[in-house]
Amino acid sequence: MKHFSFVKIQFMKNIFSLFLLLSLFACRQDPNRKVLTEITQPLYDSTLKPFYHGVASGDPLNDRVIIWTRVTPEDSVKSIPVTWEIAEDPNFSSIYKSDTLSASATRDYTVKVDVDGLKPGQYYYYRFQALGKTSITGRTKTIALKADSIRFAVVSCSNWEFGYFNAYDKIAKRDVDAVVHLGDYIYEYAVGGYGDSTIDRKHLPAHEIVSLQDYRTRYSQYHTDKNLRLARQQHPFITIWDDHEVANNVFSEGAQNHQQVEGDFERRKAAAKQAYYEWIPIREAKHHYRAFSFGSMVDLIMLDERLEGRTKPVDSLSDPSYTSEAQTMLGSEQLEWVKNTLSQSSTTWKVIGNQVIFSEVDQSGPYPSQPRNLDSWDGYPVEQKAIFTFLKENKIPNTIFITGDTHASWAFEVADRKNYNAKTSAGAVAIELGTPSISSSNWNEYASDDTVKRGEQQLIKDNPHLKYGNARDHGYLLLTLTSNKAIAEWWYITTLREPTAMEQLGKRMEVTKNSASLR
Repeated sequence: MKHFSFVKIQFMKNIFSLFLLLSLFACRQDPNRKVLTEITQPLYDSTLKPFYHGVASGDPLNDRVIIWTRVTPEDSVKSIPVTWEIAEDPNFSSIYKSDTLSASATRDYTVKVDVDGLKPGQYYYYRFQALGKTSITGRTKTIALKADSIRFAVVSCSNWEFGYFNAYDKIAKRDVDAVVHLGDYIYEYAVGGYGDSTIDRKHLPAHEIVSLQDYRTRYSQYHTDKNLRLARQQHPFITIWDDHEVANNVFSEGAQNHQQVEGDFERRKAAAKQAYYEWIPIREAKHHYRAFSFGSMVDLIMLDERLEGRTKPVDSLSDPSYTSEAQTMLGSEQLEWVKNTLSQSSTTWKVIGNQVIFSEVDQSGPYPSQPRNLDSWDGYPVEQKAIFTFLKENKIPNTIFITGDTHASWAFEVADRKNYNAKTSAGAVAIELGTPSISSSNWNEYASDDTVKRGEQQLIKDNPHLKYGNARDHGYLLLTLTSNKAIAEWWYITTLREPTAMEQLGKRMEVTKNSASLR
């Protein structure tokens, strides 16, 4: 009887265990459970789970900064509790601030925190915790009230299909106060629409992005690039959009690369803006344009030259509306804001974050059929002249435009060419510095280096206010501002075809305080 009882008990235990396993299996097969499936999953680094896209910071002020992450759950849950911590040391031996909030599906599981009450000119370290895991540690820096120098890494135009983002790796190792991204952070094209088909980097989704989920997926993909993750982990970003965050040659009411078959443009624009604000560590407000004061040294003025007030560009110089006051790049409200910001600035340097070339450029030499780039400020001459005249008549000193978009390096003395002396720089009112692309195509993706060099030389010959031009190399601009001079360095990457590369200094130029002369 004892033996029979023991066998019976063991039998009942086995039945219970089997029932428990079947119950667990049934739970896993619960039809109400929705597994989160993302087409970017094959690109995820499993060691970062569930923070596959790293951490980031941005829009620093002297007492606050935005910190960011994305939590990727296994299931399509509505929300996830996320704890953030910020400390003055990387070991988090003393937590400066901490709180818990939620990452929700409505924000694509991204989290942004505007951490206030910070000390000026201070490095901080931050991290997130969710789903039983801890993210990598990010480093950020608040703006100093007093500084001997301010240094920016200036970048633009990072296209996944044209190669690895190696410039970001080099920037991550730099001592900079912020990374200033001037736009084209992502590209909207379908696979093969604009890229290098000989390397295995193809856009996701494969079609041109138009919906909210499309834009979210593209941002997700870009942030699996380890070099971009590293730069965002190490430095605060100050960003502005250009056109490809929405569609090529976008303006406030449409875009060259938007057709009726792709649906309502306003819906597409709203989707693009929402995804941008979800994935970029930026402070959200009514207007995208904004300014940052770096003590008494620098005012950084970030313009929105795409979605705020830009009207549709003309197709040719012969279009009657080309010289109309109705043709506007910024819109009246932003234009007045720029003028007021410049006139009220008491800092040594005024740096204008500018998406497209401000200086007049005669490009008829290399491009006879297109003597002006009508997508740049040359396509909006009335407003272009208004800003130039404002700088001249109000004697606004030490103004530097930093410019993206063209995938090339430029150094201009901003001048009215009819009243300008190329030898003495008389007539110049400002400086303009163009940054090369992180990866987007240069001229030599489509022509030989010798052909490109001849084109560069022709542009310099036809535009005496252009003091340097390089349309062959990828990389970034390093801008250092001190109390008596500004130093521009163009750093170039040796390759985009592998995830690692060397860098080299391509050109160094200076401008002395209270002059507009590049040397």
